[in-house]
Amino acid sequence: MFLTISTTGTADRPATDLGFLLHKHPGRAQRFETSHGEAHVFYPEASDALCTAALLLDVDPIALVRRGKGKGRGGSPDFALAQYVNDRPYAASSLLAVALRTVFASALKGRCDARPELAGQALPLRITVPVLPAKAGGERSGPELVRSLFEPLGWQVDAEALPLDTAFPEWGDSRYVRSELTGTLRLADALQQLYVLLPVLDDAKHYWVAPDEVDKLLRAGAGWLADHPEQALITRRYLARRWSLTRDAMERLELARLAEADDCEAEEIDNAVADEPPEEAGQPEGPPASQDEGPGDEAEADGTEDRPVRLAVQRREAILRALADRGAARVLDLGCGQGQLVQELLREPRVTEVVGLDVSARALSVAARRLHLDRMSERQAARVKLVQGALTYTDARLTGYDAAVLSEVIEHVDPPRLPALVHSVFGAARPGTVVVTTPNVEYNVRWESLPAGHVRHADHRFEWDRTQFGDWARQVAARYGYTVDFRPVGPDDPEVGPPTQLALFIRTDDVPEGGDHR
Repeated sequence: MFLTISTTGTADRPATDLGFLLHKHPGRAQRFETSHGEAHVFYPEASDALCTAALLLDVDPIALVRRGKGKGRGGSPDFALAQYVNDRPYAASSLLAVALRTVFASALKGRCDARPELAGQALPLRITVPVLPAKAGGERSGPELVRSLFEPLGWQVDAEALPLDTAFPEWGDSRYVRSELTGTLRLADALQQLYVLLPVLDDAKHYWVAPDEVDKLLRAGAGWLADHPEQALITRRYLARRWSLTRDAMERLELARLAEADDCEAEEIDNAVADEPPEEAGQPEGPPASQDEGPGDEAEADGTEDRPVRLAVQRREAILRALADRGAARVLDLGCGQGQLVQELLREPRVTEVVGLDVSARALSVAARRLHLDRMSERQAARVKLVQGALTYTDARLTGYDAAVLSEVIEHVDPPRLPALVHSVFGAARPGTVVVTTPNVEYNVRWESLPAGHVRHADHRFEWDRTQFGDWARQVAARYGYTVDFRPVGPDDPEVGPPTQLALFIRTDDVPEGGDHR
C-alpha cells in the first residue's frame, strides 16, 4: 500500500517544514513495525520548493491468514484461495488507516513539538493514492464515490478508474481508482479525513469493530463529519454496518452539530454579557411593533421611546406571562442558550428554582458569566442551576418541576429526532406546564432583510406555519395527556399572523375543574 503527501514552499516557509509536522526527518528513511506489516516513511523529494513524504505499508497477506489461525467467518476452517490471493498488499484500506495512526500519531493530533506554530497553518497539499478501492455505494462507485466523499471537504479530486486488466480492455474497469487530492488545509485535518475515509471507501475493516470505534470516529470526524452530506454512508461503513453502533454515532453527531451551532451563537456575545442581551444571532430585525397595544408600547430599557421592543424581549415577556398565569415556581429552561430567560426568571420573586439545560458547554459558560454566578449570594445561588444535557434523551434530573420552557428550540432539531425530544419532555419529565415558542414561517415575508425562501437562522431544520404548528401541538397534547392553548407573540398581522407562535401546554390533571384550554 502506498500514499504520498506533498506540499509546496513559499518565500518565508520552505516546503521541508512538512518534516516538522510529520515528525519525520526528510534526510533519512524510517521503518516502523505495525500489527500487520512494516511501514516505511521516506521522502522522494525534499527541497524548499517541493517536499513529498511517502508512506509504504508492506503487508504479508499469508501472515494475516495465519494470525487468524486459518479460521473463516463462523469459526470454521476456510481454505478459500481468496485468503492468499487478494488485494491486501497494494490496495489502500483500513490497514493503511491504522498505519497512518501508528506512524503519524503526533501529526494526527495536530502536534508539532519543534515548530508549534506550524500545526495550525493551512498548507497547500497534494495527496496521492495510486490504488484506492471504491466499492459501490448505492448507485455510486469508483471515481464518483471518491468525489462524493472528499469534495465536500474542500478537496479538488482527480480520480481515474483503473482497468480490470490492461491486456483485456473489454473487461472494463475494476473497483480500484487512482486518486489525487489537492487542497489547502491543516495537515492534521487531512490525515484525520484519510483515517476515516480509507476504510469507508473499501467498505471493510480488517479487525472486529467494537463500541470504542464510535469514539474513534467522532474524534477523527470532529469539525467535518457532522455536516458532511454523506454522513450516514460514512458512519455506516466505518462502523462495519453494525446498526447499534451506527445509531449511537448518528445521535452523538447530531448533538455535536447542535452544540457547534450553539457555540457559534455564544461566540457572538462571548465578550458582551450585559443585562440587556442582543437579538438572537441571525434573527432579522422586525417592523416596528404597534405603539398602542400589547408589548409594543414599551420602550427598550435604554429609555429610547421611539425604538420598538425587540422580538426576543417580547418573546421572553410572553413566556413570563404564561408562567405567571400558571403560578409556576420551579421552572426548567430547556435549551437555555446563553441564559437570557434564566436571568429574567430569577428576577421574579415567585420563582424559587430555575434549571437551565443546554447541550453546549460554551453557551452554559456564557450564561454563567451573564448571571454572575461566581458573585451570587448563597441564597440566590441556591435558586439557579446550569446543567449540560441533550433533550433527545430522557433525563431524571428534569422530573418534578412545575413548568418547562422550550423557547426557539424545536426548529433546531432534525424532524426524525423531534419525537425523542417530545417524549423526554412530555412523556418522561412531565412538568405541569410546558411553554413552546417557534417562528411562524408565514411572517417571514414581512422581514425585508430576509431573502425569499430563507429560514431565519442557518441552523433551523424547519419553520412551521400556524396550521403545521397547531397540528403538531394538538397531537402532542392528545398523546401525552395535556391541553394546549395558542398565543401570538409580537405584532399579530391580520394576513400572516405573528412573527412567533406560542403554545401553552397544561397537563390534564392540573386543569382546574370546568377549565378547557383546548
